[in-house]
Parts: sequence; C-alpha cells; structure tokens
Amino acid sequence: MITADPTTEVALAPQGRWQSLLDRLNGLQPRRVGLRTRIFFMFGFGALFLAGFLAAAAYSFTRSSVVNQRERSAVDQAYQHAQVAQSELGTANPSVSAAISRLQAQGVSQFAINSAGNWSAPSAQFGPANIPATLQTRVIDERIDATMITQVKSQPVLIIGIALGGNNAYFDFVEMQDTASTLNSVLLSLVFASFITTLAGALLGTLVASRAVRPLADAAQAAQAIAGGRLDTRLEPTEDPDLRLLALAFNDMASALQARVERDARFASDVSHELRSPLMTLAASVEVMQARRDDMPERAQAALDLLVADVIRFQGLVEDLLEISRFDAGAIRLNLEDLLVAEFVRQAVAVSSVPTTPVRVTERAERVIISGDRRRLARVVANLIDNARLHGGGDATIEVTEPEGEGEPLGHIWIIVEDHGAGVPQEERSLIFERFARGAVAGRRSSSDGAGLGLALVDEHTRLHGGRVWVEDRSDGEPGARFVLELPAEEVGI
Repeated sequence: MITADPTTEVALAPQGRWQSLLDRLNGLQPRRVGLRTRIFFMFGFGALFLAGFLAAAAYSFTRSSVVNQRERSAVDQAYQHAQVAQSELGTANPSVSAAISRLQAQGVSQFAINSAGNWSAPSAQFGPANIPATLQTRVIDERIDATMITQVKSQPVLIIGIALGGNNAYFDFVEMQDTASTLNSVLLSLVFASFITTLAGALLGTLVASRAVRPLADAAQAAQAIAGGRLDTRLEPTEDPDLRLLALAFNDMASALQARVERDARFASDVSHELRSPLMTLAASVEVMQARRDDMPERAQAALDLLVADVIRFQGLVEDLLEISRFDAGAIRLNLEDLLVAEFVRQAVAVSSVPTTPVRVTERAERVIISGDRRRLARVVANLIDNARLHGGGDATIEVTEPEGEGEPLGHIWIIVEDHGAGVPQEERSLIFERFARGAVAGRRSSSDGAGLGLALVDEHTRLHGGRVWVEDRSDGEPGARFVLELPAEEVGI
C-alpha cells in the first residue's frame, strides 16, 4: 500500500488557503465604470479639489489679514491706554485708582493693572484670573511686551500685556467675537462657492463626457446597422484629426467587410445557379430510370432509391442556398396578404413532408389574421416540421395559440412545434438558428439529411415578417424541443 507523505499535505494546505483567499479578493474587485462615468468623476473631483484648495488659501489669507489688522489696531489702542496708566503710576505719588478712573473716563473698561505685585481691575470678568500664567511671567517678570489669544467664557479674547516703568504692568482685553463672526461668514461663503464650483465642474464633466463619447456612440450605431445587414453604413468624416483617424479606420473595415460578404454571397449564388442545370439533367435522368424501375434487378432498384433520395436532398440544398443568397443580396421581396392563421397553418401542414401532423388551434386563435407572404411562411412551417421529423423523434404536434400573458388587444400569435427528441441544451439554443450550425448540436439533433440551413431560413423569414423564433423545453415536462414562432397578428370578428 502506498501512503501519502504528510509533509506534502501540510505544505499544500497553506497554498490552498492562500489560493482561496486570492479568489475571494478577486471576486471583491469593483467593476470597471464606463468612460462617461470616469470623465464625470474626473471633472467633479477635479473641481472639488481645486475649489477646496482655493477656498482654503483664500480663507487662510483672509484670516491672516483680518486678524493681523485687528491685532495691530488693538495693540495701538492698548499702548495709548498704557500711556494713560503710566502717567498716573509714574508720578511721585502713584495711584492705581486714579489710573483706573482716568481710563474709565475715556471709555476703557476691559483692562487690568499689576502694580508691585498687586492686581487691580474694574471688571471681575476681565481680571488676572483670565490672564495665562505664561503671559504674566513674560510681561511682569521678564519685562517683555507680548500678546496672546485665549478663551474667556468660550469667547475669543486678545490679551495685550505691556510692561510699564516702576515694576508696573498693564493688560488690555480685546474681544475678538466680531472678528470670529466675520471669519465664519467668509468661511461659509467660501464653502458655498466651493459647492457651486463643484456642481459646475460636474455639469461641465457631463457635457464633456457626452461630447467625448458621442463619436463612440455613432460608431456603435453604425456597427449595429452593419450587424443588421446595412453593409453600406459609414461614419461621417470630421475635421478632428483623432476622430478622422477613427472614422477612416472604421469605414475601411466596413468596406472590407462589405466586399467580403458580397463576394461570399455572389459565390454562393453563382455556385447554386451553376448547380441547377446539371441537377435538372440529373433529376430528369432519374425520372427516366424511375419509369423503368420494375425492369431493374433488386439491387439496382435499391441503388436507384438511394439516388432519388440524394437528388431530392441535393435539390433542397440548392434551393436553400439560392434563398440564402437572396437574403444576403437584399433581393427578398414579400408578397404580403392577409392570412387567417389557423386555416393557413392547416394548409401548410397538408402540403408538408408530414401532412398528418396534428394541429391544435385555440378558440381565440381561430379569429386571428396575420399579414405575410404565404409561400415563405409555408416554407417556415414546413422547415419546422422537417426538423422535427429528422431530429425530433418523428412525431410532432403543432399548436396555434395566443402568447402567454398577452391581454387585450391581441398583438401577436404563436405557432408552436413540439417534438419528442432529445431537446436542445440551453447553451446551444442560439447556435441552432445559425447557418450550417452542426458542431455540438449535430451530435444531438443533426443527421445526414440536413445541411444546417432549414432553421436558418426559418429565422431569416421570421425576422423579415417582423417576428421572432426561439427554442425551449416542452411545457409538459416531457423530453423534446419546443419551437415557438411569434408573428405580429390582429384579432378580427368572424
């Protein structure tokens, strides 16, 4: 018995955990946003950054200018008040009370005087208790004039300390509330201006994004037109050198694609036409041989039957190729007429390869009229029946009914063909309507009796009539495919 090395398991376990973590992180990666959104956010964030930077610079400059101007004015007034106090304190008989009275007489009320270590202040609100210790030390002890902004009852106050002669000091209190209010108004204005600038930048980004992606939208519309069969679609030339390069490259690609498609269409048409003459000769020869079938040996009869089947199949293939080439060349012309859909479907089934196919028609569908080309729509029904016969178990049923969930008035009608085959896998349901679609679908629904053009013609004819066709699972849960043909219709009274 071979045993696993435990060290290997230990070494691999952390690697597995790291891989699982990386997978989770990759799953959390944000989805990439579109070009229009990126341009919008670039302009928006750019305007926000620029407005914020300019607002901060303007506020800083304004604050510095307003505060400095206010401080200079307050310092000048404080020195004038200090001179008044010094004139009373510098006499032979200094009097602090006389200095206070003289200052009050001049309208000064917010100050404090320190004379030989003793404090005097006319107001308890603006006294020595409100003067920071560092400012007192610098002015009283170090004898250096200084200023400081502090909070007095939650309001900004500028304190100006001035050293006087004779070991005296004067402190002036200047309220800065009006300055703070002015700065708040300036800040609010700058914030509002930044907001408006950001909105303007976002609006400009929207306009620029629309203009920037407009050429891409035009190219997308042109590409959709080409995909819809309008191969002559081109982009208009422009004076912009970058966009001119895009337009020229797109037009060159469209021209090359148109030439390629037209060349392929001509090839299919030419080949089909060239095959019709020898095929008609071969069919005539087979008819002659068929007339003398009873005179042939048994093995020759079996070979003749195989030859007849192949000639019929070859004729159908050539006719399908011619029809496809007409679609590619845009030479299809519909002979529209009003058709009572229930009666039309019954007639189309009667001349199909399985005329005994049962047809169920709802009561309401009996009164529905469609506008269509009788021959081409009959070909659509016949191809769906042939598809069910060849690849769907042989037994098919047809139902003509109104679409599920469609109320009054009725705008569409469904022609449903159900078979008992293996069904069509979900991932192959769009492929099955492509030309020569055999690939993986061929292993389930194809045989040697088809070239992969029948359902492609069903799709082409249906879209030409303004309808659509799709395949799904049977509604009763049994194995098989359910082909639904939806056509514009109108309910009339009978």
